[in-house]
Amino acid sequence: MNDIAHRNIAASEEQQVFVDAVESWAEKELRPVARKFDQADEYPHEIVEQMKELGLFGATIGEEYGGLGLSAWTYAQIVVKVASVWMAPSGIFNSHLIMASAIERAGTEEQKRSYLPRMATGEYRGSVGLTEPNAGSDLQAIHTVATRDGDDYLVNGNKTWITNSLHGHGTLLLVKTDPAAEPRHTGMSLLIADKGPGFHVVGKLKKMGYRSIDTCELNFQDFRVPRSQLLGGVEGKGFYQTAGGLELGRINVAARGAGIAEGSLKHALRYAQERSAFGKPIWQHQAVQLKLADMATQVEGAKRLIEQAARKFDAGERCDLEAAMAKLAGSEAGAFCSQEAMRIFGGYSYSVEYEIERYYRDAMLMCIGEGTNEILRTVIAKQLVERYRI
Repeated sequence: MNDIAHRNIAASEEQQVFVDAVESWAEKELRPVARKFDQADEYPHEIVEQMKELGLFGATIGEEYGGLGLSAWTYAQIVVKVASVWMAPSGIFNSHLIMASAIERAGTEEQKRSYLPRMATGEYRGSVGLTEPNAGSDLQAIHTVATRDGDDYLVNGNKTWITNSLHGHGTLLLVKTDPAAEPRHTGMSLLIADKGPGFHVVGKLKKMGYRSIDTCELNFQDFRVPRSQLLGGVEGKGFYQTAGGLELGRINVAARGAGIAEGSLKHALRYAQERSAFGKPIWQHQAVQLKLADMATQVEGAKRLIEQAARKFDAGERCDLEAAMAKLAGSEAGAFCSQEAMRIFGGYSYSVEYEIERYYRDAMLMCIGEGTNEILRTVIAKQLVERYRI
């Protein structure tokens, strides 16, 4: 076996040790407090500090910038482990790492040196400011404008559903630097926007699930951003820079959905063996067996699609089709398995005494975030025709 193969095996084993460590941490630190924070809708500051110590904020950031440099597949496994216990905290480092990935992939060297080391430690925690009140899946419809003013941009507009925006330190902000451009995407840019005068966090949104996490509306009024903060230093590249980060983002959301599915299955399996009806444990009833079998199959199928997408991403191959399929399968598995678990728990599923109701509330967000599953189905179909055109 050559030296490269030895190094790859060693790196793989080292990363698996980290996955196992995160799994142990999630069981020890997240599970006992998840219900408390979720019910109170309280931001888990102490959990964030623990995630800093673990290195989760630098998980996918390159080692040269102080990160762990984990592969997308290792990262996805970590997300599954966390989300199988409590999905919400995974959103804190996910949004942050999407911003970091964009800077590492498309930023200038000065921008990388300035931000990535601080992001890797969690000293600087970021978010991604894409969605607007009237622009979700159709990002080209955004109205937030950045107008040149000397060596700065003046930003005016609104964003919504921005995770990490209340307790974070800045956002990767999608704006129109040329609102009259045709096609529309050629007038879009990304700004690394640190909080300051004119950057207003309007308020934390109340949500059915995904509680405890600071998802907010933002308002920008003559918010001044130095032109040196233009990602990559060239205007008009924002749409493509955003699209480049969607593959990793969709792999992450897929992993969060698969984690919800796996956690739901584990809860259902335990309850089905503890609960008896008609003189025997309910797992012995065929109706429950059918549900457990379908749940397990969806979990494993989603994880295989996630692995396929992540490994192609790690190899530097195009994986928009695979990432879309993984996100679709992972998120739908989360929704399906959490609902089936609710049915297995019966009336107790509606009680906050059991955690399964949280999984159910958290699951649907995965079907909406990083592109709705309806949009993704059209993406998948178009990519299939493009690859297998007759």
